[in-house]
Amino acid sequence: MTDRVAVVTGSGQGIGRAIAWGLADHGCDLVLNARRVADLEETAEGIRERGRRALIIDGDIRDLSEGIAEQTMAEFGRLDIWVNNVGGSDDKATRALIDTPDDTFRSQLELNLTSAFQGCKAAATKMGPGGTIVNISSGAGTRGSPFTGPYAAAKAGMNNMTQTLALELAPNIRVNAVAPGPVVTEAFRETLTDDADKLAEIASTIPLGRTGTPDDIAGAVVYLASDAASWVTGQLILVAGGRTQRTAHYTPREDT
Repeated sequence: MTDRVAVVTGSGQGIGRAIAWGLADHGCDLVLNARRVADLEETAEGIRERGRRALIIDGDIRDLSEGIAEQTMAEFGRLDIWVNNVGGSDDKATRALIDTPDDTFRSQLELNLTSAFQGCKAAATKMGPGGTIVNISSGAGTRGSPFTGPYAAAKAGMNNMTQTLALELAPNIRVNAVAPGPVVTEAFRETLTDDADKLAEIASTIPLGRTGTPDDIAGAVVYLASDAASWVTGQLILVAGGRTQRTAHYTPREDT
């Protein structure tokens, strides 16, 4: 992917940073976006150490995508890859769906679905044939998700949006999604737990025996963005160590 240009939103830390570095390892120049400039500078430093260029555009991604696409074209003259990685929740509380305030539900949709929709639109208007979009989704969007309903609903919408755009933008632009399993990042520790016993308990439910790393997700994104996936579009790849809805209660054999 030498000299291709990639936008990665939410690339200040965690999975987004790993994706940016993974794309740089394979020859891409990067456009980075997040709210904290200090985090972006650290990501950009890693990209430059890999011999690639990095452009920082800080700010809340909501309603910023069109400007990012325009600045990318002005700086690099092309846009080949767009990764919608921004997601999560500004509200760390968990509650039943019927107890969720309307404004909280709207905020979740805006952050996790509408921002990705805007990113896809902005990217599609600038990309030429061979462009590719990768959305970072969640397994929560494929099943019922008690007490995180707004987030799961947004990711379910993202999954459907990915399939729809893949059909509408073919054959020129490919659109796929990656759904990470339990990946230990800064946000994961803040939202769920930093307790070693709890992390071990989560790992015990995963057939491959461990929680994920940001690099695990980056590898899937690099594949989907590359020519190795030139006949892949409209797909959701679950990267979760074998953990699926059917294996959520997986118990390892005693002799393994």
